[in-house]
Amino acid sequence: MDRQAPRFAARNREPASQPDEFLIVCLCADWCGVCREYRAGFEEVSRHFADARFEWLDIEEQADDLGDIEVENFPTLLIRRRESILFFGAMPPAPAHLERTLRTFQRQTVDESHEYAASSPERRSWQVNEDLRRIGSRGAAR
Repeated sequence: MDRQAPRFAARNREPASQPDEFLIVCLCADWCGVCREYRAGFEEVSRHFADARFEWLDIEEQADDLGDIEVENFPTLLIRRRESILFFGAMPPAPAHLERTLRTFQRQTVDESHEYAASSPERRSWQVNEDLRRIGSRGAAR
């Protein structure tokens, strides 16, 4: 067996992970002590996911990137797999919680992630929210 062959997801026969398969954006504020403490852990988690792009978005310095999105609790995270937004909301400021969440999403096939993103009214609303879709797109939220 060729050890260099890509891993394949069982259902859709696509490579299980590709560079930038996932996007994780943390929406925080520099003035927030919880955010400042969380950042090192967020960056540490990023080192464990070669198939993901992690971004830190300061909601005040980069307010134009948010559109009409209101951030009420910190940290607030957006997790997207390809075009499917899987999570948007406050998350406990525990890097281990983020890592477990990402591992769960990583175990899904692309089709399962797409189904999950459409599995509730709230998640379906994320998929059509232009402001959420713009976060982390190339050229925004750096």
